[in-house]
Order: sequence, then C-alpha cells, then structure tokens
Amino acid sequence: MIAFGPDRCHDLAFATAHEWLETDGLGGYASGTISGAHTRRYHGHLVAVLSPPVRRHLFLSRIEEYLHLRGGPVDLSTNLYRGAVHPRGFERLVRFALEPFPTWTYAVGSLRLRKRLFLLHGSPTVVLLYDLAGAEGPVSLELRPLLAFRDVHFLTQENRLLNREVRVGPGRIAFALYAGLPALTCFHDAGDFAAEGLWYRQFEYPAELARGLPGYEDLYSPGTLTVLLRPGESRSLVASLLPEPPQHRPEALAAAEVQRRTALMVSAAPDPLEQALTVAADQFLVRRGEGTSVIAGYPWFEDWGRAAMASLPGLALCTGRFAEARAVLATFAAAVDQGMIPNRFPEAGGPPEWGGIDGSLWFVHACERYLAATGNVEAVRADLYPALAEVMRHHVAGTRYGIRVDADGLLTGGEPGLQLTWMDAKVGDWVVTPRQGKAVEVNALWHNACVAMAALSEACGLPRDAARYRQAAGVAASSFNRLFWNEAAGCCYDVVDGDARDARIRPNQLLAVSLPAPVLDEKHWPSVLTVVERDLLTPVGLRTLAPGDPEYRGRYEGDPRSRDAAYHQGAVWPWLLGPYATAVLRVRGRTREVVAGLRALLEPFRAHLGEVGLGSVSEIFDGDPPHHPRGCIAQAWSVAELLRVLREDLGLPTAP
Repeated sequence: MIAFGPDRCHDLAFATAHEWLETDGLGGYASGTISGAHTRRYHGHLVAVLSPPVRRHLFLSRIEEYLHLRGGPVDLSTNLYRGAVHPRGFERLVRFALEPFPTWTYAVGSLRLRKRLFLLHGSPTVVLLYDLAGAEGPVSLELRPLLAFRDVHFLTQENRLLNREVRVGPGRIAFALYAGLPALTCFHDAGDFAAEGLWYRQFEYPAELARGLPGYEDLYSPGTLTVLLRPGESRSLVASLLPEPPQHRPEALAAAEVQRRTALMVSAAPDPLEQALTVAADQFLVRRGEGTSVIAGYPWFEDWGRAAMASLPGLALCTGRFAEARAVLATFAAAVDQGMIPNRFPEAGGPPEWGGIDGSLWFVHACERYLAATGNVEAVRADLYPALAEVMRHHVAGTRYGIRVDADGLLTGGEPGLQLTWMDAKVGDWVVTPRQGKAVEVNALWHNACVAMAALSEACGLPRDAARYRQAAGVAASSFNRLFWNEAAGCCYDVVDGDARDARIRPNQLLAVSLPAPVLDEKHWPSVLTVVERDLLTPVGLRTLAPGDPEYRGRYEGDPRSRDAAYHQGAVWPWLLGPYATAVLRVRGRTREVVAGLRALLEPFRAHLGEVGLGSVSEIFDGDPPHHPRGCIAQAWSVAELLRVLREDLGLPTAP
C-alpha cells in the first residue's frame, strides 16, 4: 500500500508532484495529484471514451468540497490559479493512500472526513464516497461539480455556447453542456441541489507550462449539491455517461472493485513489487469495439501496435490472462493491411495509421509467445495464422515505405522524412533519429519472426512453410553477422544503409541477443553486454545513446522540440531492462549471483512506484543523474517488461 502522512500532504510541492491514476477498462480514466490540485490538462475525475478506447473527453474535472461547521465553512479543495493557490485544502489533508484506490482523509479538530474515488470497471462512471468520523453531530457537506466537456488534449475557456440547463430529478442531476456530447448524470443518495451557473477562471496547470504548452483553463460549475453527513455514515456521488445509476449501492461497488483487484494478484509471488506491477498491468488492457487492445500509456497515448505487441507477454501471458492475450492478437490480426499491423489507432477515430517497420514483427513474436504459453494451436490456426502469413508475404515482396527483404535476406525500409522504427520522434519535418535502411533491432526481429513462423507453421501442420521460413532465417543470420558486427567497437552497428554504417552506441542491439531466436553469433554476446553496461546502463533503464556522443541529450525537458531532441538521444527507457536482463542470463547463466544482481537492479522501482505515477512505472527518465522520471506517468511496456523479467526470467530455479 502506498500512503503519505500529514508531513507529505502539507508539502504542496510534494503533494502536487505525486499523481494517482484510475482506469475503467475502456480506455477512460481519472487522474490527479494527492493534493487535489490539477497540474495537467489531463487531470480529471472522469475522462470517458466515446469510441472505446479512443475519443477521450474530460467531462467532470473535479468536485469542489466544503464543510459547513459551527465556526464557518471549511474548504477541502486545492486549486492552482495564475499567481495564487486557493483554496488550500491540502493544509487539512492528513493522509492520502491507495487502498487500493485513491483515499483522502481531512482533519478539522477531531473531525475526520474520508473521501474515496474509483471508476467502475467496464463503465464510463466515477464513484465518490464520503464518510465522517469524530464529529459531535451531523455536518453539512457542499459539493460543487466543475465541468469541462472537452477533448482531453485541449483546454476550454469561458464561452456562451454551452447549455446551462440542469435537469434535476429524484437522486439525480444531469448536465449536457454542448451539442454532440453525451450528458453527464450525477446520482446521489441524499441532498439538495441549488442551480447557480458560474465560471471558474484561469486554473493553472504547471506541468503543461513546463512542457512549453498552454496551461490555463476555465471550468464551468452548474451549481451545488448539499448533503447532510452524520458520524459513521457514508454518502456518495456517482457521475456517469450512462442515463441510469449502477444496479448496486456504491459501498457494494467499492467492495467488488477491491475484490477484483485482489484477484489479479493470485498468480503473483508474495513480492510486493511483482504484486503492484501485476495490478498496474491491468490498467493497459482495454476494450476496442468488441475486441481487446492495449493502451500504450496514460494519460495521453492511444493503443499503438508496437507497444501492444511488445507489452503483451508481460501484461497478459506472464499473468495468465490468456483470453485477453488472444483477444488482443485477434484485434490486430483483423486490422492487418499490406502485411502491417496498425502503428496506432488515432485518438479522433477513423481508419488506423500504418507507419512502423517493427510493429508487425513484434506481432509475430507475440503470437509465438502466445502459442508457447498456452499450447492453443487451434486459436493460432483460426485467428492468427492467415494474418501472420500475410505479414511475412508482404515483407518479402515489399510493402509501404520501401519495407522489403533485400537480396541479402535482411529487412530494409524507410524514406526521407519518415521515422519507422521505435525511435520515432519527429518535430515538423525534422526526423530526430533517422534510421533509414537496415536497423539492427528490426533485423533481429525479422530473423526472430522467421524462426517463430517456422515453429507456428509446424504447429499448424504446414511443414513446407516451416522449411521456407527456416531457410529465410538462415540467410538473414548469415548476412546479419557479416554486415552488423563492428569489430573495432566490440558491438553491433545500429543501422546499415548500403555502404554506410552507423556506429553510434545504442541499446537496440540487445534484441540481437535477447529475443527467443537470437541472430547474433554467440561469441559476440559478452562483448555487446560489456559495451551496453559501460555506456548505457543506469539504475532505471538503458540510455538510448551513449553520453559521449555529440548528439547526446541528458535531460528531457522544455518545449516539444527540446524534449523530442532527447527522447531517443539519451533519455533512459525502463522497458529496455527487459532485453538487458534476458541477455545477461543468456551470457552469464542463471546462477544465484547473477539472479541476485538482476533483482538488485530492479530495486529502485520499489521506490519509484511511490514517486510520480503512484503504483505504476514512468515512460522514461533523464539520461543524466539523478535520472528524474519523465514522460507518461504510466507506460505499458515499462510495466510489462519489468513484470516479465520478474516472472519469466527471474521466477525460474537458479543454478548453484
């Protein structure tokens, strides 16, 4: 359990730097800081999806809360405005904890007010529960909703276009601010609503300003709900896009959600880190139409093909969630076009985007891992094999963006102005990390895909296909070792493009050692590890570029251009600890000493779970010490690869 006492809660800088996240299994979420103040445009009590898992809209930004006591009103909320903090409810906050969802405890003398917030799994609904202790008698609690009704990526300002009408009925209040958006209905168990339309102006979001983006917003409040709260009693407010309230009472819903999350940990070891990552993994598995997908990261990423496939073994296979794994694979198999899975499904909806050279190869890898974990040949034959065969056929013959197998059996691709590998930052026309040609990890994945397809073909009773894929794997391996080994540096070139060789030290070469079918000659593995450990390894992941390189950027900060300049030019990515750990075990063996060393390498993440995105793992860290966490507060493949290492690599018996 993650919990903070009054010393941390009263420290505004600390309390606004620590963020919580709740998700609904549809792609929607709620998020904020432990202080109650919002610091991002993405913070809110209800971010719901209109077309799961995309078209995310922030409906309910927050609830302003006031207690009315004999001595006068007491503000419990905290807001950041331009040049001011008001009210200062954090000064009344004596405890914040994830139990397992966000729980705040406020104190006024002996009085204690506890607030709990969670989302209903599978529903665009947020539940808030309030209960009172230590009071001499009943107190009045005033709740004022602040509404946004906007696309989650944008900000709203005071305007005259909104509909101020409030529909009030027994136990419910409904708001429909703008045409084209669904109504938000607030269900309550007791209270009186007073309509009073007000604009709250100039909320300040410092995290947005620090990112070089607009950071001021106006929010609309339609009025206040006043409830009488007695000691030992609980009151609720349920806000939903659904027109009818949940079938069960809020306390029963809370108990069911606690039980659901507890059940997720059944397959986990007693280790709290593994248990926490197992619960965190659940947040990324979401519905897509009638299928299932993977959100790449919260709060701003959609479902990206590369991230979904690279994350699937850790998120679903290692956790025994085989039905969800099959559903994710089937979702992407159905979307294969010209041999490519979608690079991403756009936030605004519409057709998928195809723009990655490696996502389809991660798809082949994930399908093989699914078969290895489940033995479900029928699922592969029925749901996946036709799409897999299409992937391989188009990559050999050629597909979009010049992606094709060259005469030497290696995969090449790219055109000027495009970024097709996972190192895909682009600002305007500037491709920050151009890697046109034959990228090292792409060809490690291509060789691995050929070997995987041989196994999948054999399992499906197609020996001729299997033989063809084995032959392709042999040709690729021979050419890879001839072209990619840099004897002078003792590691692999990062990209080979005709006669050009990119000798920059990057972590991508680890996949040539760590994938189930490693393409690099075994004699070179120790040298690759030595170079990676010398130049790239940090306590929180691997740098994307060696610090001695002229293009290295050690801090990920500033405006979008400055940040993208560091994104793959020095920033540390935790997910890369997965390939690194697997490579270490292959090179040095599964001895007690090696396993203990890798477990020690993961220790910093125990503290990290309570640092930024509480209970989850950040997208990236600064390349320079002290390696400050950056980017998304919860990233799928960060969580997935750490979990895979704990369960798959380190969960097996060790040698003496």
